[in-house]
Amino acid sequence: MVDFRFFRPIGARTLAQILEAIGENSLNLSLAAGKTTISDIEELDVAGPGQLSLAAKKSYGAALSHTNAGAVFVSEELLPLVPEGSIALHVENPHQCFVRAMNYLFPDSGFLLAICPEHETLPAPALEEDISIGTNSVIGSGAQIGQGARIGPNSVIGPNVSIGRNTRIGANVTIECALIGDNVNISSGVRIGTEGFGWLDHGKSNTKIPQLGRVIIQSGVSIGANATIDRGALSDTIIGEGTKIDNLVQIGHNCQLGRNCLIAATTGLSGGTVVGESVLMGGGVGTSGHLNIGAHSVVHGRAAVTKDWPEKSMLAGAPAQDIRDFWRELAVVRRLAKGGKR
Repeated sequence: MVDFRFFRPIGARTLAQILEAIGENSLNLSLAAGKTTISDIEELDVAGPGQLSLAAKKSYGAALSHTNAGAVFVSEELLPLVPEGSIALHVENPHQCFVRAMNYLFPDSGFLLAICPEHETLPAPALEEDISIGTNSVIGSGAQIGQGARIGPNSVIGPNVSIGRNTRIGANVTIECALIGDNVNISSGVRIGTEGFGWLDHGKSNTKIPQLGRVIIQSGVSIGANATIDRGALSDTIIGEGTKIDNLVQIGHNCQLGRNCLIAATTGLSGGTVVGESVLMGGGVGTSGHLNIGAHSVVHGRAAVTKDWPEKSMLAGAPAQDIRDFWRELAVVRRLAKGGKR
């Protein structure tokens, strides 16, 4: 969801105004459709009237058929799936048009980020009792800091960020577009709520996709030094209760980690990776993104996960496979290398 505490829209606009602004005013709409008011953008499965959404490829089909979005940029192959209550905006490149609409409705000037912690339209930070703030640290306008919190020197807390009670934040930390629970430990050099790595027209124009989501860190989480957690594109990046993240870990936009996971150093999770609860990941694990790793799985160090895996999987290798297959194949290779028979 787009949280207006962090990203301020220009206000409601008609579909006709939006299409004109993004250069698609040649699209034929009925008079009533053109006057339809849009005030927000949202993903298909949670969008409602007055919200604009996107259906660009086959994988969007199931969500599109049940959406309540006021209007949808849609590809030709998905046109038959647009529900009766939604306005189909059939364009040649739905994703490009959606991005242009995002930039129009949510211009950069409305982003409340740590780069500008003080904002004239927001109140002073709300600080509970027994808070310690280190030298040269900056608390953004509208931020909320819970009782017993400790913030190290040279850290920046962005506007409207919420930090729970007894949370410890080290030196040189930057937090923006984030809601953080109680008893969280954030080590030095961590970056939370940074812009996700989202681009269109790969290797050509590299068109930037606005990153308008949040980071939600639940209670009892620990984050190691110099880790980076990107905010979501539209939905949230979520770190589940009790999860522990080691140093130098990269969590991409829209990732969701369940409760009580352990993520070892230099692991990198690409955007949209969903990890179940109590998953263990060794050092240097990588995922290709937009995949699911089931609860109680173990991913051994340096594994490269490229597809979905069910609960209680034991994975190793690059690309990652069931660890029994991994060891079996390795044994065959060793025998062949020594001149033995398969």
